[in-house]
Amino acid sequence: MPHDTSRGRTNPHSARPAARSGRPGHPGRPGKPRSTQARAGQGRQNGAACPAHGGGRRHETPLGPDDPRGLGDYTLLGRLGEGGQGIVYLGRDGDGELVTVKLLRGGVAAGQRARSRFVKEADAALQVSGRHTARVLDADMTGDRPYIVSEFVEGPSLQDVVRDRGPLSAPQLRKLAVRTAAALAAIHRAGIVHRDFKPGNVLLGPDGAKVIDFGIARTADATPLTTGPVGTPAYMAPEQIEEEPVGPAADVFAWGAAMVYAATGRPPFGTGPSAAVMRRVTSRRPDLGDMQGPLRDLAARCLDKNPAARPTAPQLVRALRDGHGPAPKPRPTAIPRYRWRMMVALGVVVVAGFALGMLF
Repeated sequence: MPHDTSRGRTNPHSARPAARSGRPGHPGRPGKPRSTQARAGQGRQNGAACPAHGGGRRHETPLGPDDPRGLGDYTLLGRLGEGGQGIVYLGRDGDGELVTVKLLRGGVAAGQRARSRFVKEADAALQVSGRHTARVLDADMTGDRPYIVSEFVEGPSLQDVVRDRGPLSAPQLRKLAVRTAAALAAIHRAGIVHRDFKPGNVLLGPDGAKVIDFGIARTADATPLTTGPVGTPAYMAPEQIEEEPVGPAADVFAWGAAMVYAATGRPPFGTGPSAAVMRRVTSRRPDLGDMQGPLRDLAARCLDKNPAARPTAPQLVRALRDGHGPAPKPRPTAIPRYRWRMMVALGVVVVAGFALGMLF
């Protein structure tokens, strides 16, 4: 079926046109062999979960009365999860292949500015190419229910694997580090900042680790679509918590934290209430546990409080493949703005205390 602009729908198997002001085009999949996950999905009843690679399973919950049964050309089979920016569904395309469909929040209530930004970000996500990212296949930002369609990766998350089986072995950890750093490099090359890189967004599929859920991150030159910090506290960079400008360096910080979790079973700033974790992120040194070797040094550099001192994702890839760390960056002399704010706040408290002491 050709592109139908009156309905805002695109045939998911057509060649990818240039980006439009309404709906981004689709990258197309001519000649793509049917995947094993798609074949496994054939004949499934009521969206029952498939066996995942390595013995894990991804369970979707049944659709509720308020959930749509379909979006565009995609049939929805069940819920895979829900977050602050949308609901993730397991779906099936017209050829019977399994896909992940993320329905974004806002819908009719989203203003024109937000919709325009969604279009820009979805178009950027469609440009991401790499073996270690779950490909964004399709997007519709023009209707009342904006959504993004991604490749379905069958396999458990890094979060679940470490929780259930313990930290990864050294060879597994190195492969994970290289693949996820390469994924971030590809995402950043497309001008996107993930903003929520974490073990739960790394799936260990039949082809190795793949990073997911970057389709609604944001382009590097855009302002956030939501108010307040966006991300998972244990893997958020200090600048995210302080609501300062967020760039690719925030993803590198999250990568370092995720590698510590994979190696030790604990995030570097601990667990607990979000406020307590965020306070540790901004004020304490990371706990690297019993991490050893070059990866420990690399993770420590990624977890620097100052974003300008962290390596870039391409530098991480080169360092991991060469077996040694990148050349240290000159130590930034400027104090980050979030540090200035903390110092000013502390100064105000001290002055106020002194004044009250003089008065009373």
